[in-house]
This record gives sequence, C-alpha cells and structure tokens, in this order.
Amino acid sequence: MKKIFIICSVVFLFSCQNQAQTNKIKSLKTENVMTKENIYKYKVEDLSGDTFDFASLKGKKIMIVNTASKCGLTPQYKDLEAIYKEYKDKGFVIVGFPANNFASQEPGTAKEIETFCQQNYGVTFPMMNKVSVKGDDMCEVYKFLTQKSKNGLQDSEVEWNFQKYLINEKGELVKVIKPKTLPTDPEIINWIKG
Repeated sequence: MKKIFIICSVVFLFSCQNQAQTNKIKSLKTENVMTKENIYKYKVEDLSGDTFDFASLKGKKIMIVNTASKCGLTPQYKDLEAIYKEYKDKGFVIVGFPANNFASQEPGTAKEIETFCQQNYGVTFPMMNKVSVKGDDMCEVYKFLTQKSKNGLQDSEVEWNFQKYLINEKGELVKVIKPKTLPTDPEIINWIKG
C-alpha cells in the first residue's frame, strides 16, 4: 500500500510540475505577442498640402523612401521613377518622404522640392510633404516603419537618405533596404514581380 501511495504521489507531483511549466510557457508566449499594425491607418500630407491616405493603397506593394535633393544619392530619383513607371499598373507604388535629417540635404520648401523633382527627374510617384524620419520629432509613419512593436518585423534606424521600406499587399512591412542599394537592384525588382 505504501508503494502505491508513493507512486501516486510521484505521478501527482510530476503532473503538477508539468502543468506549471506548460502554464509558464503559455504565459511567456502571450507576453511576446505584439500588436502588428499595418500602414493603412496612416494619413499624411503630400507636397500640395492635400491629405494622402495610405488606405487608398490597399492591395498594392509599396516602397517608402526618404528623399533629399542635395545628396550624393539623389540620382536614385531616376531609377525610382523608372521602376514606378514600369510597375505602377501592376500593383506597385512608391511613396517619397523628403527629409532634412541628414546633413541638411533637403532644405527646400514643399514647392521647391516639387519643382526640383519634376524638372530634374520627372518624378510622378506620390511625394509627401517634408517630415522627420528620426529623432524626437519623427513622423508617425516612420515610427511604424522603424519600431518592431508597431510593424511586427524588426526595429531599424533610418541610416541616411534613400533608405527603402517594402510593404506587402496587406500593408505589412516585409523588408528594409539600405540607402545605397539602388531601386533597380534584383532583390527589389524580384520582390515587386513576385
């Protein structure tokens, strides 16, 4: 009888420990779940002062890029415009965000930026009004792009002008592309086509 009692006690203790570990694992999993947002909740102002609603881009692949008119990478506007023209009718859009965060390379007004982009590169993709892409005054869209707690993918920092963020058809961040990577890089083109 003693043996049966000991065996039952051991089994009971073991099952209690097992249940406690299972509960602890479930608790940890719940703590790590974060609310994954998408880009569609954001509205910004474009260069003309009109409201641009990201919800209007549902179902499209989106590349968001911070731009500057006086940067060594500014010629990327040419490639950005080329891929926009090639793929805009195939569910792809580029959204440019002029920013003056890096060496004051985007000092112009909205009108000056618009004129520069059109005259020098024939830019037709949507260009937003100038924003801050880092620091205490970072705009809400860039908070989404750079904070894992919002985008569900990764934390990142905008390293320089012309960093690219790729958003899938569900409005979710899927990839961060370094500033010096050209818009025509096979990694980007394959993503657009895929």
